[in-house]
Amino acid sequence: IEIKRDAMGSVVLNNLFKHTQMQTTFGVIMLALVNGRPKVMPLREVLGHFIDFRNEVIVRRTQYDLNAAQKRAHILEGYLIALDNIDAVIQTIRESADVHIASAALQSKFGLSPEQAKAILEMRLQRLTGLEREKIENEYRDLLQLIEQLQAILDSKDLQMQEISNELEALRDKYGDERRTTIEYNARGLTMEDMIAEEDMFVSITKQGFIKRTSAASYRAQTRGGRGLSGAGTRDKDFVEHLFQASTHHNLLFFTDHGRVFKLKVYELPEGMRNSKGRSINNVLEKLPDEHVTAYLPVKEFDDETFVVMTTRSGVTKRVAMSNFANIRRTGIRAVNLNDDDRLISVALTNGDADIMIASKGGQLCRFHESELRPMGRTAAGVRGIRLAPRDEVVKMIAVTDAEETIVIASEKGYGKRNIVDDFRKTKRGAKGVRMMQITDKTGDIVSMLKVDENMDLVLITMKGVLIRQHVSEIRVIGRNTQGVRLIKLDKKDTLADITRVEKDEEVDESTDEMVDGETTPSGEQDVDQGSDQDVDSSDQIETDDSESTE
Repeated sequence: IEIKRDAMGSVVLNNLFKHTQMQTTFGVIMLALVNGRPKVMPLREVLGHFIDFRNEVIVRRTQYDLNAAQKRAHILEGYLIALDNIDAVIQTIRESADVHIASAALQSKFGLSPEQAKAILEMRLQRLTGLEREKIENEYRDLLQLIEQLQAILDSKDLQMQEISNELEALRDKYGDERRTTIEYNARGLTMEDMIAEEDMFVSITKQGFIKRTSAASYRAQTRGGRGLSGAGTRDKDFVEHLFQASTHHNLLFFTDHGRVFKLKVYELPEGMRNSKGRSINNVLEKLPDEHVTAYLPVKEFDDETFVVMTTRSGVTKRVAMSNFANIRRTGIRAVNLNDDDRLISVALTNGDADIMIASKGGQLCRFHESELRPMGRTAAGVRGIRLAPRDEVVKMIAVTDAEETIVIASEKGYGKRNIVDDFRKTKRGAKGVRMMQITDKTGDIVSMLKVDENMDLVLITMKGVLIRQHVSEIRVIGRNTQGVRLIKLDKKDTLADITRVEKDEEVDESTDEMVDGETTPSGEQDVDQGSDQDVDSSDQIETDDSESTE
């Protein structure tokens, strides 16, 4: 089958399997008549009856062949008697008045049977030659051997089984070729996932709950400081709140601010163009009207070696094995128990040996090893992850496994920077943390942070739905207690909503303003690298008492 150049061969094949007889799943009931009575049997018993039947066929056929051979040998014996007494036989026949008298005379004179006498009377004169006599003797000798073999088969069960085996091997050698059909136990039927080509998608969710998936090829990279291109179209007073990349075959877990979790396949989400508005998430998830999606996880498998770490707005954190989320109802299940005034903010996947980094809106960051979070049940409330100042709240939590990894921190007025994870020393769980960024009126509060590397691109979304994609390598690694550099020029009354990381795109739009690290930003402002790197908390401020946990 020839397909179009841009078609996915595996998807076409799966559709053929699904809608044609190339692959068929069917049940077999081993019902047969055994000794005249219907009976349902397992395969072994069916094969046993088949062998018994073939054995009966062998016996009856061998008996038939034996009878035919014995009958022919009897006639040949008569021929040999006649040839040994040819002159007397001819004389007897000549002296007889008719055939009946000749037959009776031959039987009485030479001891022949009626069949032998009849065969001699019907024998042609050419059989009297020496050559014909030799043929008769050879045929008689071969028949005696055949009779002996056939009698041996009838007398031996083992020889009968060997005959069955020989016949099956003969059929195999004559008609056998490479098997084209496979018979499998517990055959799995094709699902909708098998009909969908696996490709990378951007999934966007707006503040008012509109969701869509868009091909990752719809976006091109720009340099840092550019104005971006129009991203997701939004309705009045709406903006894109979440943007992330996932494969169409990934499971997508939606965590809501009420502490519940839903599961969908990425291909089940509505597909749209880059500037389309998407569909209301209320038509996709069966959530409550006042419930909002605040976190998400693209997941491939559910096992006990992977953990889900969750952090709430008030800094409460818990760790749960991924296997707890394998079976999620369409209506969702409880992921964490929350206080009435608390909301679930951030979720991350860990491998059991990661550092948890919790960032607050006020610029504080608490880093500790996840072993300080013992695994809990799915409905447990959790323990304190970070101690927050009054009116401060958590904006992001991430999990890192390499101290040399870099993270990007972004503020609501478009400033950001890169830092090495080790720039932020480890504290105990529940500490106030260390300063992660100088917060001023110029930068605004912290919006988000992400772990990145130089082979990635950073995608930024503003409250008005403007999107910009730039290489992470263009963002300078600077000190911990600094304001950072401008990542995006914002229009008046617009602020940064969220950031996400994607695979690096080498095609860069050179039409945008460029900036060299250490020089001025497109607006003429200097990158700010001020302030001391003093930790905000001292050793006596680190909280280690689990008695204040909310578990």
